[in-house]
Amino acid sequence: MADSAPPRPTIRKLPADVVNRIAAGEVVERPAAAVKELVENALDAGARNVAIAIEEGGLKRITIEDDGCGLSAEDLLIALERHATSKLVPDTDGRVDLLNIYTMGFRGEALPSIASVSRMRIVSRATGEEAAEIFSEAGRLDGPRPAAYTGRSATGTRIDVNDLFHATPARLKFMRGERAEAMAVTDVVKRLAMANPEVAFSLESNGRSLFRYAAEGPGDAGRLKRLGAIMGREFSENAVAVDATREGVRLSGFAGLPTLNRGNAQLQFLFVNGRPVKDRMLTGVVRAAYQDFLARDRHPMVALFVDLDPEGVDVNVHPAKTEVRFRDAGGVRGLMVSALRHALAAAGHRASTTVAGYTLGKVRAEPAPQAGFLWQAPQSGGYVQRPAMPPQAYAPRHVEEDAAEEEYTPRGYVPEPGALEAAPMARVETGSMPAPGTLAEYPLGAARAQVHETYVIAQTADGIVIVDQHAAHERLVYEAMKRQMAEGGVRRQALLIPDIVELSEDEAHRVCARAEELAALGLEIEPFGPGAIAVRATPALFGEMDAAGLIRDLADDFAEYEAGLTLSERFEEVMGNMACRSSIRAGRRLNGDEMNALLRQMEATPHSGQCNHGRPTYVELKLADIERLFGRRG
Repeated sequence: MADSAPPRPTIRKLPADVVNRIAAGEVVERPAAAVKELVENALDAGARNVAIAIEEGGLKRITIEDDGCGLSAEDLLIALERHATSKLVPDTDGRVDLLNIYTMGFRGEALPSIASVSRMRIVSRATGEEAAEIFSEAGRLDGPRPAAYTGRSATGTRIDVNDLFHATPARLKFMRGERAEAMAVTDVVKRLAMANPEVAFSLESNGRSLFRYAAEGPGDAGRLKRLGAIMGREFSENAVAVDATREGVRLSGFAGLPTLNRGNAQLQFLFVNGRPVKDRMLTGVVRAAYQDFLARDRHPMVALFVDLDPEGVDVNVHPAKTEVRFRDAGGVRGLMVSALRHALAAAGHRASTTVAGYTLGKVRAEPAPQAGFLWQAPQSGGYVQRPAMPPQAYAPRHVEEDAAEEEYTPRGYVPEPGALEAAPMARVETGSMPAPGTLAEYPLGAARAQVHETYVIAQTADGIVIVDQHAAHERLVYEAMKRQMAEGGVRRQALLIPDIVELSEDEAHRVCARAEELAALGLEIEPFGPGAIAVRATPALFGEMDAAGLIRDLADDFAEYEAGLTLSERFEEVMGNMACRSSIRAGRRLNGDEMNALLRQMEATPHSGQCNHGRPTYVELKLADIERLFGRRG
């Protein structure tokens, strides 16, 4: 007897409420996602004030109130239907261009998705219309009907979302604790506030105000003020402006000085056409731009804004719209790296003010600081507490400072190398120093003394500067080596027997596609059959090296960051170590001319405010702060 055929399944169309709950699983994965979608709708409506309140991390209640253009009763009903939106307008032929999007939202999924898994009430009033409200419970609608609108403005919308995920209780099992969910909401709202400084934001949790940001003025000043309110005053005081344009793509924003760094990359933000996005390209960009200013385990603070034609970026690649895809990703990345490096170079010898704040906290004995805090004297008088920067933020990564003394030949320094040979500390005649009235001409002042044969003390027009002679000269030598390499190119050493490196076909293709770039850095490669690469020459600076390991690291870099960082990083590391070994050692006595020459060279050298490992090369203390330490000023 023949086996009977399996029953043919019947294809059925899912009910609308089931479709909405499925969509909610993608669009509204947690309360923070619901808050994001609703706040973006408020921004698209032209709101200039957005107030958010949550209870129990947003699971019990979410309230969003705005002063946007509002919705009519008819709009309220349509807004809760799937794929209904006012943000995509068909052309005369009825076609919609999904690559020409100027708004935050565009899919028409957020409101019906949230309504399908909660109890939602919307009250809104549009211009020239009476206020109306509509209620939805798990997708079942009640209304619209007339209502009393109590908003602060003539128009606007108030949305109350209660008992989120009550219609899908299984989802509640995957929620984290109330505190974690509240922190996620806070992060989402702060990112939107950073992207929209002209809009006022407030957030409450369980009746307690978490923050309130007033609307800021236009331009970079308003943006930096908002960034400082969110990222901290240290960032606003120690950030350099970034502004560059290339082929229709503009990059703006602010980047923190290298000496202002953290142990993680949480304070690195990217915005594309005003939309907060999380793109792994940002990690590679920042790493490439700061690679010779920071140790590998330290991370700078940046907030970057990319603006380009909407057709140059696809925002429709993720349901939550937190990821984007650039049409010319390589061009955007190149612009970001070069703009960051240019901004850091323009900072010259600046070091972050947090260094001076940390120093003052260590010097001042009373009042005794609490654990984890230091005392800083603000310009307005009095003392305030601020978190102390951890000492490990400045710890060298590669070469210890107090390594055994060795002979050295200073390079890349003014005056000539012979001027810095070991010599007894000489008395510098006062006549050879700048007169007090000319100190303002020198940002780092005039050398007055050397203490412990390690630190140079200089007097400025309004304070003093303490210079770490080894760290400072290490940066000067390093920058000189970089210039020499740029002028003379990278010398190669040919291998008698080429190294054959086995990779996957995809990895080999990615590496070979950049053979010309690698050749410019002294690494000659060529394909050696499918999935293999022959290494013909390596950079002479490296000496003997593990070519196979380098190629594999490059393949990983190309896959993750779409650019090779490992080879250039190894160059930076080798040059950094060479510069450290050939710099003025702690314990060397310098005469007055040598100390002043060191200061002048620092003023003329970019990035001289920090050594190759991100540690500060000098500390500047203002006279007013010193007088406060001794009680001479209130």
